[in-house]
Amino acid sequence: MGLVLVRVVLPAVIAVAGFALLIIGGDSAQGAGIVLIGVAAIVVLANLFIRLSLRSERDREREESQRR
Repeated sequence: MGLVLVRVVLPAVIAVAGFALLIIGGDSAQGAGIVLIGVAAIVVLANLFIRLSLRSERDREREESQRR
């Protein structure tokens, strides 16, 4: 459950806050909204890269154990 919060809920909440600032806010709030949307995208990409890295590491370990 904890990883779902970081992978899905956290970026979604950040993005919703960013869109809310874009719609409701003035000039500076709209700028902050754009930044928050970018941060949400970065969180999603970071999670994706970590998952890919872990999968690759498991694949290498499995291949190494098959060679033995």
